[in-house]
Amino acid sequence: MLQQDGLEKRWEQHRTAHNSLKTGLEALGFRFLVDETNRLPQLNAVFLPNNLEEAPIRRKLLDQYNLEVGGGLGDFAGKLWRIGLMGYSARQENVNYCLNALKEVL
Repeated sequence: MLQQDGLEKRWEQHRTAHNSLKTGLEALGFRFLVDETNRLPQLNAVFLPNNLEEAPIRRKLLDQYNLEVGGGLGDFAGKLWRIGLMGYSARQENVNYCLNALKEVL
């Protein structure tokens, strides 16, 4: 994809996907771990809204939507999610699918 599209276009696609995901997640009450000026558009670490128990929600996303979301690691285990937008995943239809699944499960 990089060879076909070129580096600048791929960077822009990742930024666009991240901004769309960011807007949707924040509307659902998610908060980002990393300040916006230091974020990578490919990796989104977010705290869930309202102290929800994260593992059962991730399980539903996987079982019902075949959507895998990474849990937090180390001190962040059970406290946040890691949502990747890399390569093929950095497409608007994938972001929409993720956000719609989250709306249904939450």
